[in-house]
Amino acid sequence: MPESNGALTRQQQLADDVAHGAHSEPHKDDSVLARQQQLADDIARAGGPKLANPDDADSVGVTMFDLPGSNDLTVTVLLGREHLQRAPSQSLVRIKSRKDERNYLGVVTAGPFAEPDGLRADSDILKAVATHRGDYLPPFHGRVQVTILGEELKGGELTPPRLRPLPNSPVFVLKDDEAAKVLKCGGDVRLGLAVGHEQVEVGAPAKAKSVFPRHTAILGTTGGGKSTTVSGLVNRARAAGMAVILLDVEGEYTVMHEPTDHKGMQEGLRARNLTPEGVPVKDMTVYHLVNRGAANPTHPKLRPFSLQFARLSPYAVMEILDLSDAQQERFLKAYDIAKPLLRELKIFPQEGHPEQEQLALDIDEFERGYPRVTIPLLIDIVRACALRAEPKGDKKRSRKGSEDDADDAPTFDPWCRELKAPGAVQALNKRMNAANPPGNTVSWHAVQGRLSRLNRLNVFFDEQPNSKRPMTHSEMLRPGALSVIDLSDTGFSELNNLVIADILRGIQDAQDTACEAAEQQKKSPTPVLIVVEEAHEFLSEERIGRTPVLFEQVAKIAKRGRKRWLGLCFVTQLPSHLPKQVLGLCNSFILHKLQDPQVVTLLKRTVGGVDEGLWDRLPNLAPGQAVVSFPHFARPLLVSIDPSQAKLRMTD
Repeated sequence: MPESNGALTRQQQLADDVAHGAHSEPHKDDSVLARQQQLADDIARAGGPKLANPDDADSVGVTMFDLPGSNDLTVTVLLGREHLQRAPSQSLVRIKSRKDERNYLGVVTAGPFAEPDGLRADSDILKAVATHRGDYLPPFHGRVQVTILGEELKGGELTPPRLRPLPNSPVFVLKDDEAAKVLKCGGDVRLGLAVGHEQVEVGAPAKAKSVFPRHTAILGTTGGGKSTTVSGLVNRARAAGMAVILLDVEGEYTVMHEPTDHKGMQEGLRARNLTPEGVPVKDMTVYHLVNRGAANPTHPKLRPFSLQFARLSPYAVMEILDLSDAQQERFLKAYDIAKPLLRELKIFPQEGHPEQEQLALDIDEFERGYPRVTIPLLIDIVRACALRAEPKGDKKRSRKGSEDDADDAPTFDPWCRELKAPGAVQALNKRMNAANPPGNTVSWHAVQGRLSRLNRLNVFFDEQPNSKRPMTHSEMLRPGALSVIDLSDTGFSELNNLVIADILRGIQDAQDTACEAAEQQKKSPTPVLIVVEEAHEFLSEERIGRTPVLFEQVAKIAKRGRKRWLGLCFVTQLPSHLPKQVLGLCNSFILHKLQDPQVVTLLKRTVGGVDEGLWDRLPNLAPGQAVVSFPHFARPLLVSIDPSQAKLRMTD
């Protein structure tokens, strides 16, 4: 091995020259460069360095010695020049520690960086060559930083490492099939490809109870790719047999029955061997509120629907209407008058219907309202109470011992259908006097005004012949169904909140019934995914402070949904407006570009297992890239999200 010995001697001489400042004199710069080139030639003629183990031939590099500033669970790996591009960021590697024969699995979290051999990257020699446009490229190597995931046992399991790989241990890049097995990132609801690998698919299993029923958050700034992610998620979740309900605030997804015609999307799909494809029309229904426009009026399955006021909790209604304390007292008094009045009028519960009797006893008004209570009925009761509270009414009631208070009470012309029946007004006066509602006509008129404004929305079902019926929630729970709720023309957020609260409650009741039936038949219920777009408008920190009952309803649905195969997915471009309680409900996260340091800090405390390298990349992610964390993953991943196969209405 004379040539190899000579090469080592010249390498040492080169190092001595650089250390003693030989490069600082112009006539010695050429000498150093010449020796460096001669060294490279000698090594090449000698066939390269001899391997200690023939199996090391497939390795891309070796571990480096630790430095005083080294961190636990991270090691530096040096790569040969020819292997510089074989260990990209986020790729998985196996380190076979020399001597102790331990195997470690790790992930590249920094690099690869190119460094010159025997010289500093900022040395005067390289600066001179670069600034004088020289074409000399000195020999160089690569360097990456690897975070240890764990020690690999003989059975393939990972265990927390007790030791570190020894220096000069060979490092091997895992192939895609092996990497996919280690990452455990597969599933029939495909999201995209793992960055750092050629063909490692990332997805989530639709039928795993530990994933979607434990709720998901899709967060990111405008233009980060959230709509593309939502489109792919709901389309593939539907195709995997889930029932998907998408609350679409802007009408973005009302054209998903058509294949995408976006040039960029089409090119991206071709690169991944995917084709543009819309949701089958038979599986997609677009719902919009009555007397409100639709973002896509030409959709073949467009269904108008109305709301059921009786499904809404009276406490949630008070919060949505933003009633004062005095107004809340009067609203609840009117509601309490309505319930026995409906019984007396035999509207609910009806005679001979024991199930209605049981329902009346079991109702939790913090979760839902009393059946058959309508806004017009409440308005009439409030009007009657306001009339009773007028001064002449107070004077009339001051007569002691009057036994015909119901006959002495002021009369009025009712508006609602229920009170136009014979004897209904007398029954109202009787119930009203028995309840002894508080006075102050100003507060009563304020409640009447709020209810009248709600009634003027003209979106509630009133059982008239031409009235559009409420949606049948059980129809939305069919496997493979996509139900898009178009809220683009509702006009204001309070109405959106009413719709969302009504749908969430209706879906929960329908899923409870479906799960009970499935248990009796010893079958698995259909998993349900509810996607809430622009979640910050419905569940903002400020709004939750004003509507704690509404949030408590969502929290109950989230907690019960984990056992009922009912999952929530919150989508927002303003995660800072979401309270910690909402983020705390989620176990899965898809994080697109986020630039607010405070938001990133908040998410660091919420999303576990994400390494610092991924957090550092979060503010600069390209559109379509996302940091994805699901419970079944071995670790969070940087993912290149698949382009949308279906058409989106507002894609740039």
